[in-house]
Amino acid sequence: MNTTPQHKKKQRPEINGELPKTYSAKDFEETIYQEWEKSGTFIPKINIKKKPFSIALPPPNATGELHLGHAIMLAISDIMIRFHRMKGDPTLWLPGTDHAAIATQNRVEKIIATEGETRQSLGRKKFLKRVHAYVENSQDVIRNQMRKMGASVDWTRERYTMDEGLSHAVNTAFVRMFKDGLIYRGHRIVNWCVRCQSTLADDEVQYREEKVKFYYLKYGPFIIGTARPETKFLDKIIVVHPSDKRYKKWIGKEVMVPWIDGEVRAKILADEEVDPDFGTGAMTITPAHDFKDFEIAQRNPEIEIIQIIDEKGNLTEYAGEFKGMNAREAREKIIDKLEQKGLVEKTEEDYVHNLSVCYRCETPIEPLISQQWFINVNKKVNGKSLKERSIEVVRKKKITIIPERFDKTYFHWMENLRDWCISRQIWWGHQIPVWYCKTPKKEGCANPIVREKTPIQCPSCKGTKLEQDPDTLDTWFSSGLWTFSTLGWPKKTKELDYFHPTSVLETGHDILFFWVARMIVLTTYLLEEVPFKTVYLHGLVLDKEGQKMSKSLGNGINPLDMIEKYGTDAVRLSLVLGSSPGNNMRLYEEKIAGYRNFVNKIWNGARFVLMNMEKGDFALKINPKSLTLADEWILERTQELIAQATKGIEEYRFSEVGLLIYDFFWREYCDWYLEMSKINPNKPVLLYVLKTLLALLHPFTPFVTEALWGKMHIPEKLITSAWPKPNKKFAFKTAKRKMEAVIQVISMIRQARSEYKIEPAKKISATLYGGEFTSVLQANENILKTLARLEKIEIQKEGKKIKQAIAQLAGSIEIYIPLTGLMDVEQEKNRINKELLSTETYLKGLTQKLSNAGYVKNAPPAIVAQDEERKKEVAAKIKQLKEQIKSLH
Repeated sequence: MNTTPQHKKKQRPEINGELPKTYSAKDFEETIYQEWEKSGTFIPKINIKKKPFSIALPPPNATGELHLGHAIMLAISDIMIRFHRMKGDPTLWLPGTDHAAIATQNRVEKIIATEGETRQSLGRKKFLKRVHAYVENSQDVIRNQMRKMGASVDWTRERYTMDEGLSHAVNTAFVRMFKDGLIYRGHRIVNWCVRCQSTLADDEVQYREEKVKFYYLKYGPFIIGTARPETKFLDKIIVVHPSDKRYKKWIGKEVMVPWIDGEVRAKILADEEVDPDFGTGAMTITPAHDFKDFEIAQRNPEIEIIQIIDEKGNLTEYAGEFKGMNAREAREKIIDKLEQKGLVEKTEEDYVHNLSVCYRCETPIEPLISQQWFINVNKKVNGKSLKERSIEVVRKKKITIIPERFDKTYFHWMENLRDWCISRQIWWGHQIPVWYCKTPKKEGCANPIVREKTPIQCPSCKGTKLEQDPDTLDTWFSSGLWTFSTLGWPKKTKELDYFHPTSVLETGHDILFFWVARMIVLTTYLLEEVPFKTVYLHGLVLDKEGQKMSKSLGNGINPLDMIEKYGTDAVRLSLVLGSSPGNNMRLYEEKIAGYRNFVNKIWNGARFVLMNMEKGDFALKINPKSLTLADEWILERTQELIAQATKGIEEYRFSEVGLLIYDFFWREYCDWYLEMSKINPNKPVLLYVLKTLLALLHPFTPFVTEALWGKMHIPEKLITSAWPKPNKKFAFKTAKRKMEAVIQVISMIRQARSEYKIEPAKKISATLYGGEFTSVLQANENILKTLARLEKIEIQKEGKKIKQAIAQLAGSIEIYIPLTGLMDVEQEKNRINKELLSTETYLKGLTQKLSNAGYVKNAPPAIVAQDEERKKEVAAKIKQLKEQIKSLH
């Protein structure tokens, strides 16, 4: 497979002298990725002395562009991959694409339809050639998009579910499971899509709420209810609950019943499946077109199973005069006939039920009896069924699902799992490795020939005229082998032995059953081990209003457009920060723009440090004897951050870690420490903290951090640099508490300036009663004066309250800012009193509004919540104004 990047090599700009004031992602991202890929940093080496970390990328469908669901998966996975690589773990992230059987075939059929062709008119061979060409083009697009997202995957191991090796694995798995009696061919009821002309697995069926008419029909002495009279032509069995007293006398009896096409002989049976509280408690069954009815028929062999609706959704000959009509369109005509015969008791309008539809084309599903290939999930092999194995590994925590609440959902689904229909009536995919003898001469010729490779002759009659089963396998069967087939199975490769089971699967909670459960079912059987140790489920990405993004609503966001506009790092941050496992998250352009501002903050914070360094400064070591309180504080806080970030990523708390680093970099490093450094810079400390922060940020924002790392005279790239470890030498136990006192004093003085509308440039005086922090404040007087813009400061241990001064408390520290010379006190009192009166009047009106039950009931909940929040803010403002008046006396 060609994995060469489809772009010209771009040179990273060499910036001499000052770094630009803003970071331009376009100038760096493509070149940096090329450098990473060329250097081989994505390719792990097997080291049996080290524990590996591996992820098999959920293969995107080979149908075109990646969407936000892929983007969040790539961002979160890459955080884990980069973290473990920097920790020194042999780290594999194996990429690839899925052939996406029905989805891809549908897409290509739409393309050739514009040319006036169908797959039938082209024929299987030519059609598949068109599909291959389409897939190759799509794969190039997907590779390019993954590179743009910064995904540090091992491109040398890229796989595709239709690769020769993976196709061999699919055939091997099928043959082995067939020989073990787990795969069989039989007539069973299946989900049939009349548009795709194929079966669907249970979890490929979606449900859409629909209002229909519900009919109560006279069936001899019974009243039966149905929303689908078109299936009732040959109903000859009435089923009731065995304990239903109303019908006990009828059980086992037969009655003659006037019906759609004349009188029929109906028999009454008892079955626990019937809900006596639904409808009239009596129902006729249609086993060829209803799953529950089919199960009842399986328990009662005397019940005939006859197909009323065919594969095209039309009525069969058993529908008499309605033969050939579309079943759903014939519904009203059938009811008309029943009404003419006096067999309609009543009709319930607007009956709400869940309509099952195809997950691809949203066509209503028709349950039909069909001969298909199935996996038996209940048959015990070596003492356990597939279902039991799959439940056990999660229950015993051999696989951990994050968040844990999805365990319950997983168990419910697995416990109710029916035999899995794995055959599909489409051309694109893995053709079922089964052949049939076309010149049967002996009894054994009727048996299917199941082989991994095309057989030469029939094993029974030695005839060479063989025909392969035309159906293909469910795409989830091949992708269910993904974690181990991509590592060489069924061969016993060193990669399979070392990297499997994989460490983590990161994917959306919406495919827990589509794919995750399938992998557990197949891997625990074929390899007798789990496919992965942890499953991390992310939620859906919604728009600003909490709505699902869709083309019809026009509210979708293309991640590539956002990367082009704001850069990859900003997009990655917007997808990870604020998200939590299993929960849906909201994404909008303003959020991405906000994180672009943070990326610029990283750039500018680093720029300030780097622009104040000489070449020789980069080799300087930290001298413990030259450290100020500010130095000790930032070093201590950095050790805390390293420990918190490491533990948080190991525990999959990615958003929490990202926000911690975000807050530390912006607030503590830039807003405080860099400002303090302008007074008394300690270059080795500035560089050490910057290097540490770039390393901690790298898994989240790989491009800007690598670009800045390249300016720090370090030969090794950041991507392969060691993950920071806490340094006990920098654990200054008292520095944090002392510096927090200094910061709180400065913050309170700044707050007073704002509240009393004192011009920022105006120098003021302050008196501090420091208590236990007196010596700390005195030692940092220069920082206090500079950052609080004080002309004069007096620091005492304690003292009397100062009148006509702004009084504040910073913890236990008393702060007084004399008002003399700052303002006309009486004039300020009048101004505040006027503002207080106005604010109190507004609060009164807001309170009356929210006391109006009609308003609260009828107004949109978001508006009411907004008013409630505003009420709290106004009450807080009134309290603040009263305190200001008090301080002026």
